[in-house]
Amino acid sequence: MVSVTIEYVILIPLLFTTVIVFPLVAERMTSEHQESQLSIELQSVADHMASTVQQLYLTVNAEDILTGTVTQSSPVPVTVGNFPYTVEGQLSSPDGSARVFTAFLTLDDIGNTVSASVVLGPNVLWDDSTLRSTSVDASIIVDKYSNGTLGFSFGGS
Repeated sequence: MVSVTIEYVILIPLLFTTVIVFPLVAERMTSEHQESQLSIELQSVADHMASTVQQLYLTVNAEDILTGTVTQSSPVPVTVGNFPYTVEGQLSSPDGSARVFTAFLTLDDIGNTVSASVVLGPNVLWDDSTLRSTSVDASIIVDKYSNGTLGFSFGGS
């Protein structure tokens, strides 16, 4: 009889601990995996957005296009992991000649932020603007001026 009592003393707390700990560990692992997937998907969208800006620059900067406005509808999905997001752009000039465009994407409800950068030429201006992924008319707007300068901005309400 003593061995049965010792087994219960050892096994009952062990069983109880297993019943509580296993779901907590499983939930934590699942949560981390979902956050990782969201970050990867958001980074992919940021890379695509920055690449689109660079492709627009290379296309509109051609000598064939004299002046005018080009509007590219948003090339990225409306949501990432069922969450809407906001895109903001920033233009910097680290070496004084070429300009670097950086797109910052932030998931609205969660706050995860990623960025992607591309190199553009020296003749670029950026109009501070924000692109909302849920906007029906979300777009990238490029204005080419007579002096060859390209003005980029996000469009949509």
